[in-house]
Amino acid sequence: MADAPALTELLADAPSNWGKWGDDDEVGALNYLGPEQVLAAVRLVSEGKVFTLQRLIGDPKGDPVWPGRTPAERIQVLDESDWDEGGKGPAYPGGLHYADDKIDAYLQGSTQYDALGHLWYDGKIWNGYDARTTIGGLQKASVEPIAQRGVVGRAVLLDMARFRGKNTLDKGETFTHEDLLACAQAQGVEIQKRDILVVRTNFLTLFHEQGEAFYEGFNEPGLVYSPELVQWFQDMEIPNLVTDTIANEVTTDPNNGVALVLHSALMRNLGVALTEIADLEALAADCADDGRYAFLYVAAPLKVAKAAGTPVNPVVIK
Repeated sequence: MADAPALTELLADAPSNWGKWGDDDEVGALNYLGPEQVLAAVRLVSEGKVFTLQRLIGDPKGDPVWPGRTPAERIQVLDESDWDEGGKGPAYPGGLHYADDKIDAYLQGSTQYDALGHLWYDGKIWNGYDARTTIGGLQKASVEPIAQRGVVGRAVLLDMARFRGKNTLDKGETFTHEDLLACAQAQGVEIQKRDILVVRTNFLTLFHEQGEAFYEGFNEPGLVYSPELVQWFQDMEIPNLVTDTIANEVTTDPNNGVALVLHSALMRNLGVALTEIADLEALAADCADDGRYAFLYVAAPLKVAKAAGTPVNPVVIK
């Protein structure tokens, strides 16, 4: 949309948490998750069921990534063939052989956490740090402080695909915080203050069905910006938004033409942690089966210095 407003204009009156946890804060709304929230979440565990939410890296069916990024490439460095005649396998006392491999990947090319400094506008990242602190690597608000801290709390699955009676939400399909509340009511679960929100669209199923055609007219379904939605996130003190899409929100806002408005309004301004490309299928099936949509959520992104995001394998325990 050629006449899309600037984010400085669109979000001029939007709420901000800059300075709320001090001028040096780099983890934002995750500060809402203190010992009280951790202990309350632990008490939700009754059966010991464990679900891991990371999508497989190097999936034979393909790895969905943001347009312009390339999927991870795993490279075999050593295997048994390297000890064939003339091979490069090192000789260890006793005759030990081993396999070794490495990976060439975007740090945000799989299930991952964004750093709070990953995206910005008007020359400022989270907490008012100068965007020039990102040059050569994030000196401020990188993913490392989130990784050092870890994320533990009560989480609620909001299965928007099932709620709308669909296998997968459609390209560009939107929903609001009011839709999330209606979904929660239909599921028989309450969204409580400081809950981690886990939202299922099942949209990435289409990637495995369509291949590269998936990226034609790329526009994921998701939450859509409104001042009321942002204020609701602020009032509810939401620390973390987890989705099964690549970018957590509708890619291009149908109401104003701006790309990724909520990355700016929620992450940059409120410090809400964003978790993307989660695999929610096994968890969603179990929740639908037992009717329990609230659970203990634990995550720790990889500790990579100065990184704008890193892979993570979140764990849910019911």
